[in-house]
Amino acid sequence: MSKHNGASNNNTLIPLTDNDGVQAVIGRDLHAFLEIGKDYSTWFKDMCQYGFSAGQDFSPISGNINGAGRPRTEHIVSLDMAKEISMIQRTEKGKQARAYFLECERKAKQPAALSGPELMAAALVEAQSTLRALESKTRELEAPAKSWNTMAAQGGDYSVSAAAKTLSRDPSIRIGRDQLFRFMSEVGWIFRTKGHRAHWEAYQAKAIETGRLAHKLSRPFLNEKSGEMEQPAPTVRITPKGLHELHVLLGGSEQQPLEVAA
Repeated sequence: MSKHNGASNNNTLIPLTDNDGVQAVIGRDLHAFLEIGKDYSTWFKDMCQYGFSAGQDFSPISGNINGAGRPRTEHIVSLDMAKEISMIQRTEKGKQARAYFLECERKAKQPAALSGPELMAAALVEAQSTLRALESKTRELEAPAKSWNTMAAQGGDYSVSAAAKTLSRDPSIRIGRDQLFRFMSEVGWIFRTKGHRAHWEAYQAKAIETGRLAHKLSRPFLNEKSGEMEQPAPTVRITPKGLHELHVLLGGSEQQPLEVAA
């Protein structure tokens, strides 16, 4: 069950909603802030085509949550979906909204204020826990930098899934395989073919020739129904140069710069 709390805080950039203890946003509030040039229902249907799922990324709710006016369909949108939608707009308002949601998540993770004795007890527990976990934490912190340096040294190309996992090691980036495909499509690196074997392909001029992406060809296989050899669609691979540019485009900040091998 959600509770809309935007009316009580006039300083809120975009009102947030408490969706069973998790921060979320009302779709119409986001639509209004982004200053979209089409009606809400059409725009939201367009956004859902990017692979968002009802019940996971958003939840429809009936009625008027503000308690007045004609009932209409609303949507409770997760902050992850709201961030991605904001990024998709590729506008200053979109950038501002994404930064705002990231800040909301950061503040939500901050601990509540403690009394003096509580702070002392918490500090003692934290110190003991830190000593026990130091070795494990050190390995964990070294892994991202090692991953970036190793890839630079190898100078190979990488699957979209592996690239998404590596990019997400930067605390400023949180992206999955499918989201990365959609992002590369938004920046004009790849496109989706049509037909019963639709797949992603890289643009020759903007992605292949610039060294951002590569195509990996698979072995032909025998189609048992037709009795003929068929060539599978090429697989999109991300080069170190492309990975570095994606790191910048996605707002990466804390990782070491990726030095692309010549």
